[in-house]
Amino acid sequence: MNYAELSKQYINGAWVEGHSNTVYQDVNPYNQEVLAQIRLADKSDIDAAYVAASKAQPAWAKVPAAEKRAIIQKAMDWLAANQDACIQLLIAETGSTFPKAQVEVMATIGTLAHSLSFPDKMATTTHASFLPGKENTVVHLPLGVVGVVSPWNFPLVLSARSVAAAIATGNAVVLKPDSQSLMSGGSILVAAFAAAGLPAGVLNMVVADLNEVGDAFIEHPIPRLISFTGSTRAGQHVGRVASEHMKKTILELGGNNVMIVLGDADVNQAASAAAFGRFLHQGQICLSVNRMVVDRKIYPEFVRLLKAKVQMMKVGNPAEPDTFIGPLINHTQAKKVQALIEQSVKEGATIELQGKIEGNLVYPYILTNVTQDMAVAKNEIFGPVAPVLAFDSEQQAIDIANSTPFGLSGSVFSGSIDHGLAVANQIHTGMIHVNDQSVNEEPHMPFGGEKCSGSGRFGGDWVFEEFTTVKWISIQREPRGFPF
Repeated sequence: MNYAELSKQYINGAWVEGHSNTVYQDVNPYNQEVLAQIRLADKSDIDAAYVAASKAQPAWAKVPAAEKRAIIQKAMDWLAANQDACIQLLIAETGSTFPKAQVEVMATIGTLAHSLSFPDKMATTTHASFLPGKENTVVHLPLGVVGVVSPWNFPLVLSARSVAAAIATGNAVVLKPDSQSLMSGGSILVAAFAAAGLPAGVLNMVVADLNEVGDAFIEHPIPRLISFTGSTRAGQHVGRVASEHMKKTILELGGNNVMIVLGDADVNQAASAAAFGRFLHQGQICLSVNRMVVDRKIYPEFVRLLKAKVQMMKVGNPAEPDTFIGPLINHTQAKKVQALIEQSVKEGATIELQGKIEGNLVYPYILTNVTQDMAVAKNEIFGPVAPVLAFDSEQQAIDIANSTPFGLSGSVFSGSIDHGLAVANQIHTGMIHVNDQSVNEEPHMPFGGEKCSGSGRFGGDWVFEEFTTVKWISIQREPRGFPF
């Protein structure tokens, strides 16, 4: 795969140079190799992308459903044919391990496959009226132009879930991937749709520095929806700015996800799930198990088993197929993780498994004797650190789970499905899983959070509703009587 060809802006069907004076270097987070460099976009490029989308969208909306499906299918076929190259790009650009990158590419293809049903849902339905001679119709319509801001951790699939839904429902898109994952979160998807024959202007991409462009991407008068995936603080800002301009938003933000391990749980199975759900992709997942809340009666056994499983994980070069923990995305993130550990130890936590930090590699840590007021329990860690909390009563576990302002995902382990379900129903979160860990996503299921974890839902018909609007059109087929 030629990275130089993928490191440009994509506006109105052409790969073009940005007009910023800044040239960004895209580096491998493991070995700091420069993969590519891109001249960033400025405000004029953002405007050009939105104008191109606005001009292309009306014609795209009128394209028959079968033709839309055919283009999406061809984009899927392109991704499948280039699967190995996509995996290698995710490894090189984001520090993804091979299993994580492989799963992400397959999930992206699955996300596009699910969107194949959307063009046929853009239908007109007829409804009865209370008035004689009146016929009511409801028309599903695209919003128009959508702005998509995607993150660096699962860049391909988290871009695809908005782009695919928007395109399938007749919208045009301007995609703004994180600069740290500009190719795997932007260029690859653009290349797939370009190869599929998507008309020029329907999908555009800009890569920009926030310090230069500010809120131009959100404030621009053309987009009617801003789809944002990222941190809660950034999402709150996006929501405020968008609301000032009466734009619709769908926000998928941070999480502080709990795994409750009840006293009747299979401790070994729970420890296996916790190890996977905490350390997958170095813990850099909004869905990661962030707090393990364990019944005090089984706490020592859980910690023993968790430690043994984590010590089996290979840390190092993500390009090696047996590596499970690769580098964090940058050294700033590694230093943030280190600060959370140090603060929590000062607050009374015990280091059960001592890790270390080498460049962007953070070897796994397990912290015990953690309480909910400690830094590693209050904050989304986004690194390979497992805080384990104890509880003495089921109600205490529920209170700990709900004590955070976040509500994205979670899990409950119990030897009784009914018991686990009863507890799960009391956790204030958008998603929760009984006898599984918290990192789950299926394209036909609702994906999103409560409270400070966001608003709106991806997946299934829920995302279809997010990217469309409805219009009520009534037809008075017989003259209606009026008093004048």
